[in-house]
Amino acid sequence: MKEIYKNPAYSPEERTKDLLSRMTLEEKIGQMCQIDGRENPEFWINERHIGSFLHVRGKEAQRLQDIASKTRLGIPIIFGIDAIHGHGFYSGATVFPSQLGVASSWNPDILKEMAAITAKEVILTGLHWTFSPVICLGRDARWGRVDETFGEDPYLAGILAAAMVKGYQGEKLSDPYSILACAKHYVAHGETVGGRDSTECDIAERKVRSTFLPPFKTAADAGCATFMTAYHAIDGLPCTANKVLLRDILKDEWNLSGFIVTDWDNVGHMHRLQKAAPDMKTSAELAIKAGNDMMMSTPEFYESAIELVKEGTIKEELIDEACRRILETKFRLGLFDHKRNTDFTKARSIIGCAEHKRAAFESALQSIVLLKNENGTLPVSDKVRKIAVIGPNAHDVEAQLGDWTFGPRYYPEKPMLEYNDYDITSVVTILDGIKKRAGDRVEVVYDKGCDMFDESKENIEGAVKLAQQSDMVIAVVGDTVLLNGEVRDRSSLDLTGAQQKLLEALKNTGKPLAVVLINGKPLTVPWIKDNADSIIEAWNPGMEGGNAVAAVLFGDHNPCGKITISFPRNVGQQPVYYNQYPGWHGPARYIDVDPEPLFSFGYGLSYTSYDYSNLKLSTKEIGIDGEIIVSIDVTNTGSIRGTEIVQLYINDIYSSVTTPIKELKGFSRITLNPGETKNVQIKLPVSQLSLIDRQLNRVVEPGEFEIMVGSSSRDCDLIKDIVKVV
Repeated sequence: MKEIYKNPAYSPEERTKDLLSRMTLEEKIGQMCQIDGRENPEFWINERHIGSFLHVRGKEAQRLQDIASKTRLGIPIIFGIDAIHGHGFYSGATVFPSQLGVASSWNPDILKEMAAITAKEVILTGLHWTFSPVICLGRDARWGRVDETFGEDPYLAGILAAAMVKGYQGEKLSDPYSILACAKHYVAHGETVGGRDSTECDIAERKVRSTFLPPFKTAADAGCATFMTAYHAIDGLPCTANKVLLRDILKDEWNLSGFIVTDWDNVGHMHRLQKAAPDMKTSAELAIKAGNDMMMSTPEFYESAIELVKEGTIKEELIDEACRRILETKFRLGLFDHKRNTDFTKARSIIGCAEHKRAAFESALQSIVLLKNENGTLPVSDKVRKIAVIGPNAHDVEAQLGDWTFGPRYYPEKPMLEYNDYDITSVVTILDGIKKRAGDRVEVVYDKGCDMFDESKENIEGAVKLAQQSDMVIAVVGDTVLLNGEVRDRSSLDLTGAQQKLLEALKNTGKPLAVVLINGKPLTVPWIKDNADSIIEAWNPGMEGGNAVAAVLFGDHNPCGKITISFPRNVGQQPVYYNQYPGWHGPARYIDVDPEPLFSFGYGLSYTSYDYSNLKLSTKEIGIDGEIIVSIDVTNTGSIRGTEIVQLYINDIYSSVTTPIKELKGFSRITLNPGETKNVQIKLPVSQLSLIDRQLNRVVEPGEFEIMVGSSSRDCDLIKDIVKVV
């Protein structure tokens, strides 16, 4: 019988059909399994016909691929990795700013390039699939995984996620340096109760469709090949068992051509933790019927699925569908052909090369946000001759790189990469960057000042002495990877250790105080806002973060980032995301705290200033199928060239269901010379004014809509007009 599946002249569909016809039930179910490749991989290849491994890299991945090629059908293995902001588990690879950090650039081109470089470095280490982009929304800063998100806004998250999908997957999946993207965690993972990772999510389907599905739909429209189901349950039903989300919406309504993978042991999670299934067999049944195609890290699934089919509980057609999706994706990726074997000779010259580091530097530059700048503190004056760099994050590689890199993460007993196995010489810390930029002209002195956790390990007195002897202080504080990530939710967002005491002591010296925040999430830092002369939010800026921060500090780069997540004044003020719903009784505030966030979504300063004027709408009355052109004049009223991010928001003034007081629906990045004015035009399709009604239909209701344009989500930064939809 002619082996069509081995012939690249046939289409992926034809090859899959042929291969599927040759497979046993056991081989099909094996393709539905993904297992940690560090645990008895030969058994899983030869005895369980494994479809995918994760946590394997380099020559070991190729060794396992070679073993798979000698099995009865020679089906290649797809290797996955959490390359979230660069190939952070591979020593020497390029590490970019965290996803939350680079989102502050509001620059899809930067994210697309970042993803394309990551794809190239991933493929050159024998891997084919990244579990990225993360399209969860950062709704509660207590949640440990806020650093992985694009922030709090669904519109912006969708735009940036789509850019990353295109970067990872290239023009077509069979391109030499293309890998599979994976949109996760599907869906509403950031809305769990109390910011508790993976616990219950008490929201209705209308809110799911209104707020959390749209960015995933944008990623699906961009061609994202795979989706990952989230751990948590929505209204009592685990996402992994939710047929409406997986089959009805993702596969049927959105026409997903790729496949769905569960998160780590979701199938076991439903039985052991959520108690939604009395045994593993029932859990496997729920997962298959709901529409999951590949089960991550649930070894028991293999035997359970075989039993379910043989006893007639699961029809083999469901197994065939899942296996077909996986195999077809492997064919489309080129895994049966030119991507089966990896040419490791190219890795040495490409991974972490100068071109990739330049991209990491540029992404870090555009991610940095200037939150405050008074008294001419920044850029560093030519009169400054001695700078005291103080703080626990000034020279901390792990804090700077952030989560999903070689650091300890949540299983230090079995890390993906040991600290000593990772070459940190290419990582430029904040201290390194300042020293390099200062050169011989400015003396730079350094003291850690205090420990991030142990208040007894402090040298505040020594740090103060250095500050007193200097012309200005740059304090680098924040958090670190042990305070972010899975199973690292926090009940407090205050600075840890003796950081607050250190800052207060530095302030008391009377020296100009610039604070650089290195952190994975918004922190409650009202004291810093009130007392620092300047504040730079650098997030986790990646391997080139030190050079980028130094470029901003010394004025080589005019900061242009805008935060994509609001900062609370204290934990109890949450939620503070800008797109709140109306109806809070009385004055919309708690009686014991200012109603506004500490820093609002879309906010960010510059070393120059901008003026907005002359807002115009192309029409004041329009039908539901039309498009509005919104235009506004923006003038650089300062003395240096700068880039501004113009933001467009809408408000459905009256509607049949409650809607947010403000929703981002467009933005534009513009660069202006001093004194220059540009007319910015943003297209606003009327479809962007839609809502999900009580029947769960997306509709545009007639009525008046407020159009708002300006420099941030704050009312004081917006110019407004009204359009009527008829």
